[in-house]
Amino acid sequence: MVDAGHDYRLVLASLAVAMMAGFTGLSLTRGASKLPAGRRKVVVSMSAAALGGGIWSMHFVAMLGLQLPFLFYYDALITLISALVAILITGIALLLLHFVPRSKASITGAGVIIGIGIPVMHYIGMSGMELCRPVYTPAGLVLAFAASILLSMAAVWLAYGERGRRNILLGTAGFGLAVFSVHFLAMAGTSFLPLRDVTAAGPAMGNESLALLVTLSAFLISAAFLLTGVTFAPEKAAEPSPVPTVEVSSRPALPLPGDARIPYERENRIFFLDGAQVAALRAEGHYTILHHRSEKLFCPWSISDAEKRLAPGFLRVHRSYLINPRLVTGFERLKDTGLCFFDGVEPPLRVPVSRSHLKAVREALGL
Repeated sequence: MVDAGHDYRLVLASLAVAMMAGFTGLSLTRGASKLPAGRRKVVVSMSAAALGGGIWSMHFVAMLGLQLPFLFYYDALITLISALVAILITGIALLLLHFVPRSKASITGAGVIIGIGIPVMHYIGMSGMELCRPVYTPAGLVLAFAASILLSMAAVWLAYGERGRRNILLGTAGFGLAVFSVHFLAMAGTSFLPLRDVTAAGPAMGNESLALLVTLSAFLISAAFLLTGVTFAPEKAAEPSPVPTVEVSSRPALPLPGDARIPYERENRIFFLDGAQVAALRAEGHYTILHHRSEKLFCPWSISDAEKRLAPGFLRVHRSYLINPRLVTGFERLKDTGLCFFDGVEPPLRVPVSRSHLKAVREALGL
C-alpha cells in the first residue's frame, strides 16, 4: 500500500470551487422562505444544484489532483452517482430550511444532513477508482464523519442563524472550509493498493485537463445561477455625512399613483393592492418586494416592468428601488447620494438614492 500526494494547484482550485458554490447556493436562497411555494421550490432546486454540485466538484477536482506512483482513473457511472448524491442530500437539507418553520432543531438537522452527505459522497466517489483500491482506517472514517457533521452544523448556523449579507459571506467561508477540510481529513486516513494484474490503458483525457474542465464548468454554472437575479449589493451607497436630515413636511404637488393596482402573491393566489398604499418596491431577482405598512409582499413584476406600469406616480431612485414620493417622511443627503425615509412602514424603511437619480428625487420632494 502507498500513501498519496496532491498537486497543490488543483488543491487551491478545489477550494475556490467550494467557495464559489457556497456563495451561489446561499445567495440564491436569500429571501426564498417568503416566496410562494411554487417559486420557492424552483429557487431551492437551483440552490441544491449549485451547492451540491459545487461540493461534488470540489471533491472531484481535489481527487484529480491526487498523485500516486501508478496509473489510475475514475469510473464515470460511479462518479456521476456521487454527484447526484451530493445534490440530493443538499436538496433535502435546503427543503428542511425553507419549507419547515425555521428553528434551532431545523437548522441543526440541516447541518447534520449535509454533514453526513459530504463523506458519503466522498467515499462513493472513491469507490469508483480504477486500477487501484483505496483502503480506509476505522479512525479515519470516524474522524471524517465527525468533523463533517460538526463543521457542516457550524456552517449552516453561520448562514441561517440570520439571513443578512454578513451571514451569507460567513456561511460561504464555513461551507467552503467544511468541504475542503473533510476531504483532506478523509484522505489522511486512506491508503491505496495497486491492482497487479491490469494492463488497461489510461483515460483519453488527463487528470489535469479534466480538472480544468470541471473547475470551469462549476464556475460557469454558478455564474449562470447568479445572473438569474441575486440581489446582494449593499443598499446603502455611501457613509452618512454630517449633513442633517431634512424633514419633508410640506411638499409641492406630487404625481399621484392614480388607479395603479399592484399584484402580489400569497399562498399561490394573486391579490391586488392600491398603489397609493405602497411605500416602495425593491428588486429581488426577476421580481420585486412591496414594502406595505407592516409587511413585505411578493410581486411578480420585475423592477423594470413596475417602473413602466407605475409611472409617473412612482419614482426610480436606485437600480433596485422605486418609491412613492408622497409617503416619504424624511430625506438625508449623503455626499453625492442620499436616503429617503419612510416612518410609516414597520420596521422604518430607508431607501438609498443613487447619484444619477439624486436631482430628480430632490426636485420631486421640493428640495
